Amino acid sequence: MNEILVTGATGNVGRQVVLQLLAGGTAVRALARTPDSAGLPDGVDVVGGDLSEPDTLERALTGISTVFLIWPFLTTEGAPAVLEAIERHPRRIVYLSSSGVNEDAERQTDPINQLHADMERLIEESSAEWTVLRSDTIASNARGWAGQIRTTRVVRGPGIAATAVIHEADVAAVAVRALTDDGHAGAKHILTGPQVLSRAEQVHAIGEAAGRPARFEAVPLEVARQQMLADGRPPALVEALLAAATRPESDLITSTVEEITGAPARTFRSWAEEHADTFR
Repeated sequence: MNEILVTGATGNVGRQVVLQLLAGGTAVRALARTPDSAGLPDGVDVVGGDLSEPDTLERALTGISTVFLIWPFLTTEGAPAVLEAIERHPRRIVYLSSSGVNEDAERQTDPINQLHADMERLIEESSAEWTVLRSDTIASNARGWAGQIRTTRVVRGPGIAATAVIHEADVAAVAVRALTDDGHAGAKHILTGPQVLSRAEQVHAIGEAAGRPARFEAVPLEVARQQMLADGRPPALVEALLAAATRPESDLITSTVEEITGAPARTFRSWAEEHADTFR
């Protein structure tokens, strides 16, 4: 059986993809910049390589038929070379994109969605069979609030529009089906959770789950900018995140997770309960 290569394998979604593929008896190869510290379970073939250095990918791609691709950069610079390397080996790419992509728009409303739109175009133009997973906000992003909730019980940040937050395990479950089953070629699956939630509602749910009442306090964009820069985030990332904060509200909820996996999408509350210890 050919192995499936998972990029971003040590991240929140990628790790879930690895675990679920492994649980299903699929041979998994994980790409990691530092294999010795990847912390992946036995049975995973962890191979060194870096998407920012396409020349390092040859060993990871040899013998691979399918790739789960997470693009971790803010531009598509380097993506054509990576896709060329992939085209020499696998037949299928499953790409994790954003539900905010509007393919009818000449330009997207913010840099992150523009990045995903550009990546989708490059992948569609490649010779590989492809599937795109357009995911809404992923629940694991809330881990970034853990320090504030543990110390002050107040999360301060820009007021971003409410969104149908999706559990990373559900994104992974759909990814596993797209990676292993037929019938997904050329599909663009839009993935959401079952409920549109504001940041205040997410923080409240986390506080209840952790037994530590917590609240969200919106701050002006400039205050958020200065705080993120002081935290050491790269300026380009800060500007991309702040641009994303101006996205229009959306009440989009899809049933795609259940249609593909047979199980309804998990609630954000269930995610908060699973990770309550992180916030205590």
